[in-house]
Amino acid sequence: RARPPAMASNVTNKTDPRSLNSRVFIGNLNTLVVKKSDVEAIFSKYGKIVGCSVHKGFAFVQYVNERNARAAVAGEDGRMIAGQVL
Repeated sequence: RARPPAMASNVTNKTDPRSLNSRVFIGNLNTLVVKKSDVEAIFSKYGKIVGCSVHKGFAFVQYVNERNARAAVAGEDGRMIAGQVL
Protein backbone atom coordinates (compact mmCIF):
# COMPACT_ATOMS: atom_id res chain seq x y z
CA ARG A 1 0.00 0.00 0.00
CA ALA A 2 1.18 3.54 -0.69
CA ARG A 3 2.85 5.55 2.03
CA PRO A 4 3.91 9.18 2.15
CA PRO A 5 7.66 9.70 1.69
CA ALA A 6 9.53 9.39 4.96
CA MET A 7 11.19 12.47 6.40
CA ALA A 8 14.97 12.24 6.54
CA SER A 9 16.53 11.22 9.80
CA ASN A 10 17.73 13.91 12.21
CA VAL A 11 21.13 12.18 12.42
CA THR A 12 23.90 14.00 10.53
CA ASN A 13 26.79 13.55 12.93
CA LYS A 14 28.22 10.17 11.95
CA THR A 15 32.01 10.32 11.99
CA ASP A 16 33.03 7.75 9.36
CA PRO A 17 34.88 9.40 6.43
CA ARG A 18 32.24 8.54 3.81
CA SER A 19 29.58 10.23 5.93
CA LEU A 20 31.75 13.31 6.46
CA ASN A 21 32.36 13.71 2.72
CA SER A 22 28.67 13.38 1.89
CA ARG A 23 27.55 15.97 4.46
CA VAL A 24 26.80 19.59 3.60
CA PHE A 25 26.99 22.45 6.08
CA ILE A 26 24.47 25.20 5.32
CA GLY A 27 25.49 28.39 7.07
CA ASN A 28 23.76 31.76 7.49
CA LEU A 29 20.35 30.09 7.35
CA ASN A 30 17.32 32.07 8.52
CA THR A 31 15.95 29.34 10.77
CA LEU A 32 13.19 31.58 12.10
CA VAL A 33 11.58 31.20 8.67
CA VAL A 34 13.21 28.16 7.05
CA LYS A 35 12.22 24.80 8.53
CA LYS A 36 13.60 21.27 8.12
CA SER A 37 11.02 20.45 5.46
CA ASP A 38 12.10 23.55 3.50
CA VAL A 39 15.77 22.55 3.68
CA GLU A 40 14.90 19.06 2.46
CA ALA A 41 12.78 20.43 -0.38
CA ILE A 42 15.57 22.75 -1.55
CA PHE A 43 18.40 20.23 -1.28
CA SER A 44 16.65 17.01 -2.36
CA LYS A 45 17.07 17.89 -6.05
CA TYR A 46 20.78 17.01 -5.72
CA GLY A 47 20.25 13.47 -4.48
CA LYS A 48 18.76 11.27 -1.79
CA ILE A 49 18.94 12.89 1.63
CA VAL A 50 19.46 10.42 4.46
CA GLY A 51 19.74 12.96 7.25
CA CYS A 52 18.88 16.59 7.88
CA SER A 53 19.37 18.58 11.06
CA VAL A 54 18.44 22.23 11.48
CA HIS A 55 19.95 24.33 14.26
CA LYS A 56 19.83 28.03 15.12
CA GLY A 57 21.27 29.77 12.07
CA PHE A 58 22.56 26.70 10.25
CA ALA A 59 21.77 23.19 9.09
CA PHE A 60 23.43 19.99 7.92
CA VAL A 61 22.22 17.78 5.10
CA GLN A 62 23.54 14.22 4.83
CA TYR A 63 23.45 12.66 1.37
CA VAL A 64 24.01 9.04 0.36
CA ASN A 65 27.25 9.96 -1.41
CA GLU A 66 29.88 12.64 -1.87
CA ARG A 67 28.86 13.39 -5.48
CA ASN A 68 25.41 14.56 -4.29
CA ALA A 69 26.99 16.72 -1.58
CA ARG A 70 29.40 18.39 -4.04
CA ALA A 71 26.53 19.10 -6.46
CA ALA A 72 24.49 20.67 -3.66
CA VAL A 73 27.35 22.93 -2.61
CA ALA A 74 27.99 23.99 -6.21
CA GLY A 75 24.29 24.63 -6.83
CA GLU A 76 23.31 26.41 -3.63
CA ASP A 77 26.39 28.30 -2.39
CA GLY A 78 25.58 32.01 -2.42
CA ARG A 79 21.86 31.49 -3.03
CA MET A 80 19.53 33.82 -1.14
CA ILE A 81 16.89 32.08 0.95
CA ALA A 82 14.52 33.99 3.25
CA GLY A 83 16.55 37.18 2.86
CA GLN A 84 19.94 35.67 3.76
CA VAL A 85 22.77 34.49 1.50
CA LEU A 86 23.76 30.88 2.22
